[in-house]
Amino acid sequence: MIQQDIPVTGVILAGGMARRMGGQDKGLLDVGGVPMAARIADALRPQVEHLLVNANRNAEAYRRLCGCPVINDVIGEFAGPLAGMLSTLLAAEGMAVLTVPCDSPLLAHDYRQRMQEALLSADAELAVAEGAGRSQPVFTLLRPELADSLRQFLEAGERKIDLWYARHRVAKVDFADRDTMFLNINTPEDRTRIEAYLR
Repeated sequence: MIQQDIPVTGVILAGGMARRMGGQDKGLLDVGGVPMAARIADALRPQVEHLLVNANRNAEAYRRLCGCPVINDVIGEFAGPLAGMLSTLLAAEGMAVLTVPCDSPLLAHDYRQRMQEALLSADAELAVAEGAGRSQPVFTLLRPELADSLRQFLEAGERKIDLWYARHRVAKVDFADRDTMFLNINTPEDRTRIEAYLR
């Protein structure tokens, strides 16, 4: 059962440049005939109170596909996932933020529930998923009061996600039984592999 004392805004992080995919906007790529961002939105929307997309280009396409507001980074241009997290913390107006990268289309149905339960039971400031043999730092649940700390970190020119996480109380959330959630698309070969899985 999801504890409802933390309202959550779900965020699809689509603000990167996708250099390994030749600069294509990965969230808009079809996987099995459906754009990845649309797949994620459909899976995430039932789990959260509000939904946002963080994107620095193609805002109208994301708005149409995901049926929700699209916000760009408030700091820098293509400054990495932390910039997207800050932008969405500010836009979420006091709600916790649950992030999903736009290139991981196989989101677990209990993602929010497990992240929130871990955050609350550990009295942590953020929860980070673990699976596929390692930490998955872009799958995170952030308390709203982290916005000031994150803004100061980014304004100081820092970008490394693990360095900022190390400053806070982190709950690690085991998703070893949901490893497919972390299959992502960085190359055309990855796309072929995920489409084969979906079939």
